[in-house]
Amino acid sequence: MDFTGEWFVIVNPNAGRRKGEKDWLEIAALLNEADIKFTNVFTEHPNHAVKLARKYIESGYRKIIVVGGDGTLNEVLNGVYTQKKYPPREITLAMISVGTGNDWGRSFNIPMGYREAIEVIRQFKTKPQDVGRVNYMQNDLPKHRHFINMAGLGFDAMVAKRTNKVKQEGKGGPFSYLISLFTSLISYQSIKSRVIVDGLKTNADVFSMSVAICRFNGGGMMQAPDAIPDDGLFDITIITRVSRFMVIRSVKKLYDGTFLKMPQVLTFRGAKVEIESEPALFLETDGESLGHTPMQFEIIPLGINVVVGD
Repeated sequence: MDFTGEWFVIVNPNAGRRKGEKDWLEIAALLNEADIKFTNVFTEHPNHAVKLARKYIESGYRKIIVVGGDGTLNEVLNGVYTQKKYPPREITLAMISVGTGNDWGRSFNIPMGYREAIEVIRQFKTKPQDVGRVNYMQNDLPKHRHFINMAGLGFDAMVAKRTNKVKQEGKGGPFSYLISLFTSLISYQSIKSRVIVDGLKTNADVFSMSVAICRFNGGGMMQAPDAIPDDGLFDITIITRVSRFMVIRSVKKLYDGTFLKMPQVLTFRGAKVEIESEPALFLETDGESLGHTPMQFEIIPLGINVVVGD
């Protein structure tokens, strides 16, 4: 069957401290009011959105609305990239954010209000954006994952892991990332790494590193202020050895992007990134905790179509 005019809606009931479940009837009523035809399914466990996206695209859907957070959007993207029916560029993703971060949506002016976000979907203004793919190791096995916003390594991955643990315990909130950031500072050490960007080699003591398509992560931190989502390049930011006091003092600079001017920060731009380290550097993509180095990143130019705000 071909569901060209109809949306498939994937709802994460646990997103935003169960806002996905609590607010779904309100969201569904607003979708109906906007005359948006849809079928919806709730996710039941981690990575369920990957399977749902794959299954329903293969049954003929080409437009998906994600009702959840950035992690749910990441799962849906990975469903798009593991289905066999359509080229991924022919699939369109839209977002109604009920998560705590909304980092991807910030880059595309997706409103946090449900009615406003649904109006953006009704207007159906779309554009293609780049997609990232990373190969990494997990329990001595090679794995890969696609991502739509940003990958973080080192300290950033540790903070994401702690934040996810807090969310799973039902205690997540807008400040959970910041709280995890400060508690992670106590134990984290920089890691000697070799980073190769489009063939250019750099040795660095990596405290934190981001490989970015879009600009924001961590609930509004501008980790890659110059990133352009459709230029076919990653923006790579490496924060080298810094003191705990310096991190605490510089948090404001992470929100406005001015941390790039600090002497401890290295920036690069490229389509391919390789990382080796001793000991292992851990990884998160779009806030989802994954494995560790060695890693290879590659960009897929204009790899997915997305609905954007004005």
